[in-house]
Amino acid sequence: MADQNVQSAATPNSPETAADIPDYPFERPSALEPCPHYAKMRKTAPVGQVRMPSGDLAHLVTSYEDVRTVLSDPRFSRNATTRPGAPRLGPAPQNFPSLLNMDAPEHTRVRKLVSREFTARRVNQLRPRIQEHTDRLLDAMEEAGPPTDLISALAFPLPVTIICELLGVPFEDRERFAGWSAAFLATAGLPADQVLASQIALRDYLAGLVAAKRANPGTDLLSALVAIHDTDDGRLSEPELIFLGISMLVAGHETTVNQIGNSVLALLTHPEQLAAVRRAPEHLGRATEEMLRMYPPGDEGLLRIALEDVELAGTLIPAGSAVLPSLGSANRDVCQFADADSFDVSRENNAHLSFGQGAHYCLGSGLARAELEIALGTLLKRFPGLRLAVPEEELPRPSGRLVHGVSELPVAW
Repeated sequence: MADQNVQSAATPNSPETAADIPDYPFERPSALEPCPHYAKMRKTAPVGQVRMPSGDLAHLVTSYEDVRTVLSDPRFSRNATTRPGAPRLGPAPQNFPSLLNMDAPEHTRVRKLVSREFTARRVNQLRPRIQEHTDRLLDAMEEAGPPTDLISALAFPLPVTIICELLGVPFEDRERFAGWSAAFLATAGLPADQVLASQIALRDYLAGLVAAKRANPGTDLLSALVAIHDTDDGRLSEPELIFLGISMLVAGHETTVNQIGNSVLALLTHPEQLAAVRRAPEHLGRATEEMLRMYPPGDEGLLRIALEDVELAGTLIPAGSAVLPSLGSANRDVCQFADADSFDVSRENNAHLSFGQGAHYCLGSGLARAELEIALGTLLKRFPGLRLAVPEEELPRPSGRLVHGVSELPVAW
């Protein structure tokens, strides 16, 4: 079906009444615990309607196999979410030519231009630099003494520094784009005009950087993309160039910041798993995958629109309907993972979906894994007595955003 079939998901398309449809996102009991409604849905209604913060309806998909289908089947479109009148998740539309909003063949064309920067070889070349920054940040943390907020000391500055160096973004601008990024990812709690203002601010900021790279090119990725645009007409438009920079800047730090925090919190609140990691540091990669499975930085993947009628788990999803694939729920599906709700750092064959699946599989997954392994491994080695400095229930949590975790993580040693 063509994209013109997109229609508002606010029109009921199932026997459910308005009163029966729960509001999304669900309230989490704690930073690490998912809402129990996901487990209930996997058993009784693996595809069920929810009301998004925008007021539009979406089909929330919760089982592992069905989530894989939504992520990889071209009948579920990202590009259709940018069409006028399409259902949306948050208060403001995101109808710009971002890599995240493209379908093939445009997505294939643009992704190919940057994928070489995130190959295993390129990431391995970056590992010494990641280690250097990690050591520097932990030196400063040790010098300052306990207690220290691990988010501001390590989890935030490390991935921000790396993505800034990779793209060629001035690190001193980090507070500016971090604020815009937070509003950019808002699902609730902010008015639409504030979200739109942050989108415009990020666009203008990246447009200014592109102009600066055009005048004085460097060896960074953004300079390389500017050169591609300027010398090979048709491979990358100016708006695509700008929003590609925005996508990499936002995605390149937001998720990793939260994943570092979630991972450290998980280990500190599961002493037997922390002890297992300390006993076998050579298996840190396996432990990292388990933390990604159990405690990802977000529950849902990107919203899709069904381009035609699709049946999933016995539920008809009509063309034009919004579809939310729940990565966090899929990661706890007992049909895929034995003892799925148990945190086990020795778990093998861990095919979690935290980085997605299919064409939109996370471009920076290798870089994120390297940052996580180096940050966690070095932290645990440097601070053998690391512990929470406040009770877990007192840790502040952000709300109304696509990512979740803790906004502060006070630790002592």
